[in-house]
Amino acid sequence: MKQKILITSALPYANGPLHFGHIAGAYLPADCYARFQRLMHNDVLYICGSDEYGVAITLSADLAGRTPKQQVDLFHTINRNFFEQLQIKFDHYSRTTWEGHTTTAQEFFVDLYNNGHIEARSTDQLYSESDQSFLADRYVVGTCPRCNFEGARGDECQRCGASYEATDLLNPRSKITGTTLVRRSTEHWFLLLEHFQEQLKAWIESKQWKPNVINFIKGYIDDLHARAITRDSTWGIPVPISDNPNKVLYVWFDAPIGYISATKEWAIAQSQPERWKDYWLDQKTKLVQFIGKDNIPFHASIFPAMIMGQSQEYKLVDDLPANEFYLLEGRQFSKSDGWYIDLEGFFKHFTSDQIRYTISANAPESADSEFTWKDFQQRCNIELVGKYGNLVNRVLTFMQNRLQGIVPGMGELEKIDQDFLHEIKAIACETAQCYDQYRTRRASQCIMQLAQAGNVYFDAKKPWIDVKSQATTKRMETTIACCLECIKALALISYPIIPDAALKLWQMLGFEQSIESMGWEAIMATHIAVGIKLSAPTLLFAKIEDELIDAQIQKLQQIQAAH
Repeated sequence: MKQKILITSALPYANGPLHFGHIAGAYLPADCYARFQRLMHNDVLYICGSDEYGVAITLSADLAGRTPKQQVDLFHTINRNFFEQLQIKFDHYSRTTWEGHTTTAQEFFVDLYNNGHIEARSTDQLYSESDQSFLADRYVVGTCPRCNFEGARGDECQRCGASYEATDLLNPRSKITGTTLVRRSTEHWFLLLEHFQEQLKAWIESKQWKPNVINFIKGYIDDLHARAITRDSTWGIPVPISDNPNKVLYVWFDAPIGYISATKEWAIAQSQPERWKDYWLDQKTKLVQFIGKDNIPFHASIFPAMIMGQSQEYKLVDDLPANEFYLLEGRQFSKSDGWYIDLEGFFKHFTSDQIRYTISANAPESADSEFTWKDFQQRCNIELVGKYGNLVNRVLTFMQNRLQGIVPGMGELEKIDQDFLHEIKAIACETAQCYDQYRTRRASQCIMQLAQAGNVYFDAKKPWIDVKSQATTKRMETTIACCLECIKALALISYPIIPDAALKLWQMLGFEQSIESMGWEAIMATHIAVGIKLSAPTLLFAKIEDELIDAQIQKLQQIQAAH
């Protein structure tokens, strides 16, 4: 029976270009999982979209000389194109500036308010008399109340690391104009998160999530308290119970609701506007949300609390496979510090399969991991070219040269053949379990284990010797037939991680039905038709030369030096 699986990835903030650190956390693991579940013929819906409100966007737009809408339009397009280059296969990619999101977020607010979980409170905020407006902390600088650093940010001191409210700053002033700010009272609405503390504790006890997620969130829930969910701004979703046009919903409140509104937009695009309910209002749905570890508080406590406070019974998250940080040469990716990879330049030289495999093979599933150019080169050359590509090329080239590309039958099996066929099935079975449990790192190891097993078997059987004698021709054909079984399984189990290469290999094996429509179980149970003629093989991966890698390392150093 088909399982209904709703998959989400954290909505990327449309305030700048994504990098491989983001991809390793929330997007590539989700895409691999979605691709696998489609192979299992489950009912999969993979949802994402751009997070487009918030003060950070108005600030960056001001600095860039753009309107907030121009800013989010730009980076929505850039990031969506980046996902396409990386073969991230969403069922729908939305954005929180579409009108249906506004309606959904306001409905969430009103329901929480009517159920007694939101209340208005007066608070002191920093006000610019020259601009006649309240300024959010990102627009504020001043003197740190702890170390007296004069250029401290509005919410955190970059010198001593202290966190505080913007109103705690000494000598606060506008980051844009430099004018002095004053304290003034303003009304905001607060979500009373403490109402859900016990319910969240009981709910979290039932989860078998990663230890890094569980250990973090239990302590966070213990400290839950009322949190402001509105801002003074003109860029955001208007507070539905306020007459003040400058009162908008805080971006952290409206962003996770974007998963639901994006599903509504998908349903409308299917000409079935009520179909979103089949996923979000069906408790049999399995909801899996992929995030980076910095998003754990919102997805494991705050958004669940928002759902618990609704009158409508929405689906709560079932699995939350949060990954750790993915670093670049030992440091966090940072465009402002010049520590990043130019993606436009990257895809001029390298393929999506190469980076997808490299990230998967060293995925930050339980601890921080890193991308290094040398490791990237070694994985591509030693593993993709030397193991995977080598097996495919030597078997299919042998077939062309010795069997005219005609698929042979599988004759009498020796013990070595039986053991090899058993190993193929065992590795494929383990790989399926890895994908189902979000362990793409181990899945990538299984792929190379299968490729290496094929190479070892081919060498042990020595078909180039058997082909020379008519007495051993059948033995040679059995060897090639077993190798084709291995290559077929290799295309299948590698499809979630390196889909381009897997599909090229699939086509070389002569299958007319697509790999997804045929599905995991049918592919493992089906042999390549005996007697069909396969086309000549093409190379799946190109070797990466030292000169190209040295140039990339030098480019990284030059970018950093320019900052």
